[in-house]
Amino acid sequence: MRLVVANWKMNKTRPEAVACRDELARRVGSLGAVEISIAPAFPFLADVADPEGRWSTAGQNCSSERSGAFTGEVSAAMLASCGCRYVIIGHSERRKYFGESETTLAAKVERAREAGLVPIFCVGETLAEREAGLTEEVLRRQAEALERDPRDAALVAAYEPVWAIGTGRNATPEQAEETTGYLRGLLGRGDGLRVLYGGSVTPENARNLAVRRGIDGFLVGGASLDPSGFSEICRLTGPGAPV
Repeated sequence: MRLVVANWKMNKTRPEAVACRDELARRVGSLGAVEISIAPAFPFLADVADPEGRWSTAGQNCSSERSGAFTGEVSAAMLASCGCRYVIIGHSERRKYFGESETTLAAKVERAREAGLVPIFCVGETLAEREAGLTEEVLRRQAEALERDPRDAALVAAYEPVWAIGTGRNATPEQAEETTGYLRGLLGRGDGLRVLYGGSVTPENARNLAVRRGIDGFLVGGASLDPSGFSEICRLTGPGAPV
């Protein structure tokens, strides 16, 4: 089943999160052919959870430590205890603004597995790296964080070209298909792997991307803040949607 993940990042107050949840509930009830997960800010995980199971919740990040004196951190076990199914690890904003290394990310993947969470592991190159022909090299380096991860365990990999995140630009369908295909071969997980595309996904470009071979869904940033637009992306991602 295809997967669409809403990454709300550091957006929405609690009343706004609740209002978005209620609007999504009205819009996504008939989208059973697509799996949906919502990643709100940590304080709103319980508010956004859907008791009817129309979507799951995901953490936007987790600590590389199990527990202890790490003020401000949130552990994978905490996320699991809040009912999360997934956790986003290695988002480019975490790499860029918080200096997260492959060593740190490998530890986060381990903590996620210990807690029973499925990692949504993000990879992607900058514009300079793509123009220099380094995309595959960058993905290989970033994937090193998964070397100790069990190859038979379910994994979601999200290809997010850094130059397309929040810029209004996105990879062409051909670029997205080529790079996600390379990533799938690199990770070699078989049926336990789903590969998502992320980077300025909108209702206007979702279907042209969704029909490309090897793209199993989307990690949606800005467009996920609007329940109307996000539900439309979910609809267009599902099987049988018009091209």
